[in-house]
Amino acid sequence: MVIKVQNLVKRYGDLLALDHFGLEIKEGEVFGLLGPNGSGKTTAINCMLSLLKYDKGTIEIFGKPMTPDAYDTKRNIGVVMQNVAVFNELTVFENIHYFCSLYISDKEKCNKYVDEAIEFVGLQDYRKFKPKKLSGGLLRRLNIACGIAHKPKLIFLDEPTVAVDPQSRNNILEGILRLNREGATIVYTSHYMEEVERICSRIAIIDKGRTLAIGTKEELKKMIKTGETLTIEMYKLSDDDLESIKSLPHITDAAYSDNRLIVHCSGGKHNLIRVLDTLKVRDLSFGRVYSELPTLNDVFLEITGKELRD
Repeated sequence: MVIKVQNLVKRYGDLLALDHFGLEIKEGEVFGLLGPNGSGKTTAINCMLSLLKYDKGTIEIFGKPMTPDAYDTKRNIGVVMQNVAVFNELTVFENIHYFCSLYISDKEKCNKYVDEAIEFVGLQDYRKFKPKKLSGGLLRRLNIACGIAHKPKLIFLDEPTVAVDPQSRNNILEGILRLNREGATIVYTSHYMEEVERICSRIAIIDKGRTLAIGTKEELKKMIKTGETLTIEMYKLSDDDLESIKSLPHITDAAYSDNRLIVHCSGGKHNLIRVLDTLKVRDLSFGRVYSELPTLNDVFLEITGKELRD
């Protein structure tokens, strides 16, 4: 187990930021941490990094207690926070070299790691550029390179794709998956559900300082009532026909408007076949048919009752 957090409690005066928070992250995972603003994500990460004192609980990283002076453990951790943290006076190379040298004392090895980090994030043509001359996407890549140049075994990435263009976002996500393939365990937070669905092997949803649900995206989707949504293009549908659809097993709701039949299902198999068979039996013609499975956003909304950007 790379991370093991048990019964973590953190208070800010009368505010209970973490309420007996627990979490276990296995080696080799890309682990997504989701929650609305104020849910306790950042507090939990700062406690795990031993940047914050907490009131109660235990934190183990790589099987050892995490403390402010656990330097051997911290050498194997990389951190890329949402706010870009680089020196404007230094070049791309100098910035990455500075952060890498905090962990790697051997100069030759450090230079090698810096070169590899620059190549990894695709900044070869910008080695001598200072941050002010970089676009937002390139600046994000520099921020990531500074956090991963020393080749950590565990990497925390807190919303690394905020305010970047789609191409840069894709490059960053591909880079994260590559880091994972090369052996790094990743803890990833984002407000972009499609990113989490794309790269995370397991996901925890937290709110009010507590873990509400945890599992793969498939497991999380099975936890909610919302199931498959069917959309069927039809020219005409009577009230009696609609009621016959609503009476089918696993159908939670059905509505017809603008020549479209929208059917919501709650789990179950062969929902589409049942609906189409019913239409055929009633001699009803239809056009295109769409089937949409629940999204991670549906899971988040049902479990927390909130929009992710609340």
